[in-house]
Amino acid sequence: MMKVVVFSGAGVSAESGNSTLRDSDGLWAKYRIEDVCTPMALAQNRKQVIDFYNIRRKELLSKKPNAGHLAIVELERSGLFDVEVITQNIDDLHERAGSTKVTHLHGELRKLRSSINEYATLPIDG
Repeated sequence: MMKVVVFSGAGVSAESGNSTLRDSDGLWAKYRIEDVCTPMALAQNRKQVIDFYNIRRKELLSKKPNAGHLAIVELERSGLFDVEVITQNIDDLHERAGSTKVTHLHGELRKLRSSINEYATLPIDG
């Protein structure tokens, strides 16, 4: 079986209505990355960082996989290819579409990582 690796980024999830980071109206136009996405920011203003991610988690709940996500799943389900998705996105739209092998390069909004055990994660429902 032929291996197919799909590299995915903001463009795939933007079609579902997710905010991107770098567009003129993206998240970095509203927030400074240093204020919400660094270990130092978490240490200095934990509430602001957690609020930032909780807003994004809440927004994600209303988003649905789009035709791009579904096309990747069709490729996988055809049985002709061993499909793996490697994504820069932190949403779970590939998984909700039905992709079974997804690697998130930058983490996942719907999972928390333990500060005690770096390999332990906890899913966040709703």
